[in-house]
Amino acid sequence: MLSSFPITNPALIFAMAMLVFLVTPLIFKYYRLPGIVGIIIVGAIIGPNALNILDRNETIILLGEIGLIYLMFLAGLEINVNKFIEKIDRSLVFGSLSFLIPQIAGTLVGIYVIGLTVPAALLFAAIFASHTLLAYPVIKKLGIVKNEAITAAVGGTIITDTLALLVLAVVLTSTEADIGTSFWLQLGVGLAIFFIGVWTIVPRISRWFFSNLTDESYFEFLYVMTILFICAYLAEVAGVEAIIGAFFSGLVLNRLIPKTGPLMNRIEFIGNSFFIPFFLLSVGMLVDARIFLQGIHELTIAFWLITLLLITKFIASWITGVVYRYDINQILSIFGLSTGQAAAALAIVLIGYDAGILDQMMINSVVAMILVIGIISPTIVEKYGNKVSMGDKIVHEASEMPQRILVPFSSQSIYKEFLLDLAMIIKNKRSEEPLNALCVIKIGPDPGMKIIEAEKALEEAKKYAASAETMINTQVRLNYNIASGIIRAVQENRINTTIIGWDGTHSVKEGIIGSIIDQVLEKTDKLTLVSHLENPLCNTKRITIIMPYGIDHNPGISQTIRTIKRIAEETGAKTVVKAVGDQADKYEKTFSSIKPDIPTQFEMVESRAKLLNSLHKNEGRDELIIYVSARRNTPGWHPSSQKLPVKITSFFKGNLIIAYPGTEDATDHLKYFDIK
Repeated sequence: MLSSFPITNPALIFAMAMLVFLVTPLIFKYYRLPGIVGIIIVGAIIGPNALNILDRNETIILLGEIGLIYLMFLAGLEINVNKFIEKIDRSLVFGSLSFLIPQIAGTLVGIYVIGLTVPAALLFAAIFASHTLLAYPVIKKLGIVKNEAITAAVGGTIITDTLALLVLAVVLTSTEADIGTSFWLQLGVGLAIFFIGVWTIVPRISRWFFSNLTDESYFEFLYVMTILFICAYLAEVAGVEAIIGAFFSGLVLNRLIPKTGPLMNRIEFIGNSFFIPFFLLSVGMLVDARIFLQGIHELTIAFWLITLLLITKFIASWITGVVYRYDINQILSIFGLSTGQAAAALAIVLIGYDAGILDQMMINSVVAMILVIGIISPTIVEKYGNKVSMGDKIVHEASEMPQRILVPFSSQSIYKEFLLDLAMIIKNKRSEEPLNALCVIKIGPDPGMKIIEAEKALEEAKKYAASAETMINTQVRLNYNIASGIIRAVQENRINTTIIGWDGTHSVKEGIIGSIIDQVLEKTDKLTLVSHLENPLCNTKRITIIMPYGIDHNPGISQTIRTIKRIAEETGAKTVVKAVGDQADKYEKTFSSIKPDIPTQFEMVESRAKLLNSLHKNEGRDELIIYVSARRNTPGWHPSSQKLPVKITSFFKGNLIIAYPGTEDATDHLKYFDIK
């Protein structure tokens, strides 16, 4: 029985917090309002400034600070670094304008209209000079993530958030000491050492770790957490806030953590269900709604925050649109995206409040701004983004069939998780079709034990896929011939992509690359990826795509290139296409016509001998070679190239995928879904 408030029992405090995290987002989602605002509002109601049910004690403060660091880490982790680099000029222009115009206008209004001090005015402007992509789920749903204007807005987030957080760092430091030459020198040197050190050291250690110490999946998560909080601490040592280190650590690990893998799912799950809600609850407990009732002057800050945000972000979007000739729907779409506020705004106001630069009124005003903008931003993006989507040339045919992927493996396979990773990478993100995993048992005396082993292996595969929130159908088949079992599964389940493992060995008896695989290739006509994977795909730094002479005439080449480009996009690796005995510009034209768009380098190689010599130069474990090979007697097939994969595996230490295109381009239906 409760005797007094605030609650002091640890179990009851935790239960109350969990109840808030569970119920509040569901209620706000029903009314199409941002769940993050709901937790903040409930925190204000049950906090010390209202009902006083919970106190903002040391535990809440600690978990709130950890949640803030975690929130900024996720912001860096979820930014599409590849798209930022690909359209870097547009991202730089939009990001710079979207920061400078609000920062200058906000500082001037803060000083001359609201009457803030210079440090407070700088932070007041930095709050809305950054932006959070609250409406990102909307553009994903509309399928316009790859639109050039949208890419500029997404990439510009890196610029605005980084600059806004740097303003925060400078202001905080200036309140503790005079800003002079020594300050700028110390800050510049400290940041240079921090950024260069983290950027060069962390990826190397991470690639080694992910390649060698992955026996237990939770070790990967613990490693990422270790890197996160070490970087956060080192940022403070360098003279800036921990959230800058957290944001940068997310950028550094961005390419090493697949967006569709189990590790990313664990990171998001822990953050979204625990740490980040505690941060929002902690912020809510600071809110004192009574301040709004003290007079109209107190409402001025909220008014100026919202007004300046909308005006300055629109000007930045309009100028960018004029420079790059975007239409009005694109301009308004990126305007809607750039108005979103959450992570950086909350971080700046909370840290500014703790430092004594900003007051209680500013916290209340920022919460009000997030609530209003949380409704406006998705609404604008949905309205005008839909028009952008309608303007894109997307093909959709009534005869389309869903993407179906099959991953057959033996119960003894130690690389089945790598095969499943590949399947999740190439799987269309908008497809609701589950993956298909298969174990074929050769009929013989007493197959019971083999069936049990196969079922155990498939159950492990199902758990692994479930950890990445990917549905998977499993099946055990009995057959006198393993290849026949795979072929029947392909036919019966209408599979259009098969991923099959290969140990890299060859014998005269086994034909080209193995009797089972050869039979599957001979009896099926769909895309088949023969995969020699011994290293995590997330470690891939460079992808070399080998296109033999005449392969561009193969009927299934479009689907094959589309699949390869998905691999390149998800890994974020540098991509090089080597055209063997053919013109490179011809393949450049073919690749550019197929989505998704990725930066690609094209080279011509005169012969297979020179090709092998060039491959010797890039034989590290973080390399991936994709050899596009035609089936026998189809366009692009050459008898002399049959043993090329085996020659590659004789010296190559990285991953190798031999992609056999389908004999007919029956998967044009995927074009509609290529915009993730």
